[in-house]
Amino acid sequence: MTAGVREEPRDARGVPPRPRWARPVGVLTVLAVLGGIGYRLALLAWDAPPTNSDEAIMGLAALHIGRGQEFPVWFYGQAYMGTLEAWLAAPVLALTGPSVFGLRLVTLALYAVFALLAWRLTLRLTGDRWFALLVAVLLAFGSDRIVKNQLIAGGGYPEMNAAGVALAVLAYDLAAGRPGRRLARWAAWGLLAGLMIWVDPLVLPYVAATGAVLVAFRRHELRGRAGALLGVAALVGAAPLLVNSLLTGRNPLTAVFAAAGGAGEPAGWPERLHGGLLVGPPLGMGFCAPSHCAPWQLWWAFALPVLLVVGAVTAWRALRAPTAPARGARHAAADPASAGGARHVDPVPAVPPAADQVPGGRARHAAAGRVPHGPAGSGPRVAAALRLALLAAAAATLAAYALSSAAGRTPVESSRYLSCLLVSLPALLWPLWRAARDLLSRRGHDSREGGTGAAARPGGRRSARHALAAVAAAVLAATAASAGWATYRAAAAAPAARAAEARHAVLVDTLRDLGVRHVYGGYWTCNRLTFASGEDVVCAVVRDDLRPGFDRYAPYRRAVAAAPAPAWVAPTGSPLAARLDERVRAGGLRPVDVDGWRIYLPR
Repeated sequence: MTAGVREEPRDARGVPPRPRWARPVGVLTVLAVLGGIGYRLALLAWDAPPTNSDEAIMGLAALHIGRGQEFPVWFYGQAYMGTLEAWLAAPVLALTGPSVFGLRLVTLALYAVFALLAWRLTLRLTGDRWFALLVAVLLAFGSDRIVKNQLIAGGGYPEMNAAGVALAVLAYDLAAGRPGRRLARWAAWGLLAGLMIWVDPLVLPYVAATGAVLVAFRRHELRGRAGALLGVAALVGAAPLLVNSLLTGRNPLTAVFAAAGGAGEPAGWPERLHGGLLVGPPLGMGFCAPSHCAPWQLWWAFALPVLLVVGAVTAWRALRAPTAPARGARHAAADPASAGGARHVDPVPAVPPAADQVPGGRARHAAAGRVPHGPAGSGPRVAAALRLALLAAAAATLAAYALSSAAGRTPVESSRYLSCLLVSLPALLWPLWRAARDLLSRRGHDSREGGTGAAARPGGRRSARHALAAVAAAVLAATAASAGWATYRAAAAAPAARAAEARHAVLVDTLRDLGVRHVYGGYWTCNRLTFASGEDVVCAVVRDDLRPGFDRYAPYRRAVAAAPAPAWVAPTGSPLAARLDERVRAGGLRPVDVDGWRIYLPR
């Protein structure tokens, strides 16, 4: 070998190994992530999922920020839920104008970040690339509720999952002692935690859980510069909340807890438990058709508590297992991503990679550990602790939802509060994958050993293992099938969303042609109409009895009240339209019909 030239590694045949992304599992993973992005991009092109007035409020806030007109800290009309989406979308809308597609390009980018980081988190937690591929495939699916959470810029939901997995990945790298950019990682974790405290409290269980892992493994490092930098970064992230609270004297937690409990008549405990534990989990995790969960789709509600318990027990056992490297251990491998080629033994059952991932892979199994031993603990112990933390965060999220009145009164819509459970998906499914995979590994080993090993064990024990692995494989298959069916149903609803958006565009054009600039309408009409017209048409909210309603942005109410002859807009066949038709019969209004809508002009 020439001095100063590093020789390229080669296999036994003298062929250089393929890069990881070019191996079969890498190619399939790339296709899965691109498929998820492409599916959502296609939905956006079809104006799906349908937009609404709450998303329009975020779009209006982005327009105001881009113009320098307003700099909102909170979602208009309330004192909680930060406007991070509006600040991210402001530059986009400054180029595209008022556009739902432009607004959702930001949320699509957030989904892409979530999918990539979830794949990376799965590798950190398990070291199994085929399992990471399974997680990538499941996250590529998107039921009606899932794509609404991920694409509609209605406040908080699109960014929570991306931030949750980012916090977990950073917590793993920091707790396991991965070298390089340590202070930058501490600052990034603190900044994300502070931002999520401002944006939405639903992700706080994951902030607390990943923070607990950092304290458990790196409390000594936190006492120095790392802890100070994390604290400063967290204050920067939460600065909008803190400054607004100081200036207004309001406690944002009061509004948050009031919203979490739900306004109006509180629901009874049977309704809360039914909505929170039976209907909410399948809807919130993407196993149901649009706005409906068939009885057979409720199976996930029974599987979820079992997976939480089994996952917690296996993670705890792995955490408590000895981590000292054993010489001659059968399942050990060097970390290809770590500095210095450090090696360690994974205390959890080894993960057999593909044959092309290990020199002489057909002759033996190996497990790829993701992180070398760090001063505060090995990578496997950190992985076990983080899986346990993610499961605890999922249990806390589920319990908080079940205790809320929203779970009992509106489980279909409020199931969005369970959006963060997707962050815990790798920890939930890992015991299932390991059980099914280990059975296949034993069968392959037994065939090579001529029937010895597990086949020689007592029949009852062997049958129990086979039955457990079969159940695990069945649950994994049912998970993928349910998510795939729900995705198909969501895609089938896209043409209806596109037709509704086309009718709304005709409504906006008709108002402009009629010279109408000020109107009254229902809540779910007004903000959407104002955003779609770029504030050429300004709308004030009225109830079905024509009394003033809830205007999130007060200047619109004042502008319409000051107009000499405002018009009215209502969906055809709505209670508001029926009330306005009475005025038509009395001679006070003149109707103009548009497909799906009715405009009422003053005579």
